[in-house]
Order: sequence, then structure tokens, then C-alpha cells
Amino acid sequence: MEERMMISIIKCFFIAFGVLTGGALFGSLGGYLTGQPPLSEMVLAAKKLRIWAIVAAIGGTFDAISTFEKGIFEASTIDVIKQIALIISAMSGVKSGLTLINWLTQGDL
Repeated sequence: MEERMMISIIKCFFIAFGVLTGGALFGSLGGYLTGQPPLSEMVLAAKKLRIWAIVAAIGGTFDAISTFEKGIFEASTIDVIKQIALIISAMSGVKSGLTLINWLTQGDL
């Protein structure tokens, strides 16, 4: 794999991880300010942000769709493989973020 693709994969992982953990952290702060239990709100926010973290990491859904279209109709399979690698990287970042949140909150509340 070329160097630029590895950089994109690493960035995609950490963007998804950061969106999920940051959103859950600030969601728990909002829960605290409104009188809700912060740890429960953190877990709920993390679960609600999963798909949005993936979308933010891959740069939006339209880019992914256009890349798949290019790969299918123009027989450019390497573009499809690269996009799948980015999606898997983003999903890994989300899973790592959820694992961290569950570890911090001692599991599901």
C-alpha cells in the first residue's frame, strides 16, 4: 500500500475515535448540567454517535458513493478497495472509542 493511503487510514481511524469520544464526553457534560447521570449519558451518547463518527471520518457519504460508482462503472477496483479500507479503519476507530467509553464507565449502565 502506498504511503498516502496509510496516512489516510490512520487519520480516518483517529477522526472516528475523536468524534466518538469527544462527543460522548461533552454529552455527559450536558447530562450533568441538566441533572442526568453523566456516566449513563456518556454511554448513550457514544452509542448514538457511532454512525456519525464513521461518516465524519470518511469525509461524507457522497464521496464514498461516488468512489464506489467510479470503481464499478469505470472498472477501477483499487478505488473501491481503498474506500473499503477507509470504512474499516473508521469502524475500528469507533469500536476502539466504544471500548474506551465502556472501560471508563465500567460497562453498560
